[in-house]
Amino acid sequence: MQTNTLIKNHYNQNELKSVKPTQPLFLIGGLLFVVVAFCIPFLLPGGRLGNYYMTEVLRTTVYCFATLGLTVGMGYAGQISLAQAAFFGLGAYSLASSTVLFGLPYGIGVILALLIPIVTGLFLGAISLRLVTHYLALVTIGFQIIIQLVLHNSKSITGGADGLSKIPRPFGIENATYFYWFCLVLLFLCILFVYRLRKSRLGRALLALREDELAASAAGIDLFKTKMLAFSVCSTLGGIGGFLYASSTGYISPDVFSFDQSVSFFAMLITGGSDSIIGTLVGTVVLTWLPEWLRSFKEYYLAIYGGLIIVFLIFVPNGIWGIVSDLYHLAFKKKINNQEKLAAIKFVEGKKLAYLEREDALAKIKEDKVIFEVKGLKKHFGGVKAVDGVDFNVKKGDIHVLIGPNGSGKTTVINVLSGIYTATDGHIKYRDQEITNLKPHLIVKMGAARTFQNIRLFPELSVIDNVMIGQHTRTKANLLNIIFNFKMRDEERKIRARAEEALAFVGFENYFEKVKNLSYGQQRMVEIARALATEPELLFLDEPAAGMNPEETQELVKLLKRMNELGITILLIEHDMHLVTQVADYVTVLDFGKKISEGSVGQVLSDPEVIKAYLGEEFVRAEA
Repeated sequence: MQTNTLIKNHYNQNELKSVKPTQPLFLIGGLLFVVVAFCIPFLLPGGRLGNYYMTEVLRTTVYCFATLGLTVGMGYAGQISLAQAAFFGLGAYSLASSTVLFGLPYGIGVILALLIPIVTGLFLGAISLRLVTHYLALVTIGFQIIIQLVLHNSKSITGGADGLSKIPRPFGIENATYFYWFCLVLLFLCILFVYRLRKSRLGRALLALREDELAASAAGIDLFKTKMLAFSVCSTLGGIGGFLYASSTGYISPDVFSFDQSVSFFAMLITGGSDSIIGTLVGTVVLTWLPEWLRSFKEYYLAIYGGLIIVFLIFVPNGIWGIVSDLYHLAFKKKINNQEKLAAIKFVEGKKLAYLEREDALAKIKEDKVIFEVKGLKKHFGGVKAVDGVDFNVKKGDIHVLIGPNGSGKTTVINVLSGIYTATDGHIKYRDQEITNLKPHLIVKMGAARTFQNIRLFPELSVIDNVMIGQHTRTKANLLNIIFNFKMRDEERKIRARAEEALAFVGFENYFEKVKNLSYGQQRMVEIARALATEPELLFLDEPAAGMNPEETQELVKLLKRMNELGITILLIEHDMHLVTQVADYVTVLDFGKKISEGSVGQVLSDPEVIKAYLGEEFVRAEA
């Protein structure tokens, strides 16, 4: 109870920092969309023209479900899909076939319209797990074609090329306006779900997956589950749009759910803004109605339509909403010169990291207990023996440093230890548990985190989002929590408070700056903060001082010592020997993938083999 109170108090004190610059724009855009959408039926003319326009409005509304699904699958998770029309069609035919051909109740048809797209979406996700970009796009195109062929040829189930007619509407709603409002309510609920998903730990996992899969796994994210989440949500929303489309038209045929329609959904997403809910809705409205607006150009309208889409794809990658957002920032927000404001990182020694403070002080944990054990470790790349039979132990509470010349296998060792690479041979134990060849997210969950030699952050995300992702494996909110708000708000407050605490600990407070705008040294500190947010007991740091100036390096020395005082055991790769001599408790030296020496700093510095292979006589004389 006391911990929760402290977290809430901390969060309230930082309330002003929690409001992102885009939130007012999102709220204004969302409110405007709701008002206009509700009032549309009152703005349409009467008679046949009004009925025609109402049909188009309904079509636009149900298309929004499909593109909203793509917002999650493509915009958030970065999983390219050109098969959304297939899920749209599966939802439509699940309802139509069950009610028209088999006489099942409408409710059963709706359940099938949800389940069948989910199952097929999970199947598609599973078979394409290791595929990215254009390879994934090709698989989804093949899936789209297969589904359309099935719809054409399974006449006993789908009615074949003739399609199905007399498809009922829910609750006996015959009035088009009332049915539109029914669809609108469902759309608002789905928008709310997607919005809450984006603000949750699962949403941040999707964004991390899009930005950098390797960094996501190193932050504790299960890539398989996250991809399955993306495909399931994307396909489910497509299925919802499909069954509503079938109910709105009363007739469907396979030609409606073609590859062309999948491309249209893709274009709607890109035109509006792929990672924005409002942008997606705007893109759907614009491209659904654009042919209607261009019909006065007769035979030229298709060329104009296609040309506009090409222009957006090439020259406006962030879509219509991206333009609006940029203009908003230019008009109302002052640009902060981040390089001048935070040119040098200053570690504040008084800052604490309460959630990592342990009862056992450093004096108590500096003991002869081995927390990490490596035996006979080998990693071969074909005929290249990058690591060849390396053994070493890391004692609890130590700062253990790996040194050696470039190409000696240091980073390869860390990649194997952290699960990025699989070991060719050997054993790795952490706290007496075998972790050889475990997935990275499982190793993080056990309490061992890492940073990378070449910084791996999520460049399009803010600083605070990057660090909050580090809390993924320490929190539990799932889809049910997101839908029903079970404890999600409290958990988000805790995540946010711990992320801010980690950033303050490393001397960083510019939470909402995008990571890509930071200097190298600032990015390194954010990466360390993200690793600290995983609540590690063991931390792998791969050349953290690389690229830092002498002043920043000294700040890093202070930070390493303070992290160690928290009880964190550190396995450090470093070339800066002046840093090594200040922090190392024990040193292991590698050369050509083999261990050539180990011991205290003094022992290693005086080892003739280490001097010959790595240090050189000049360094030894300078140190003397």
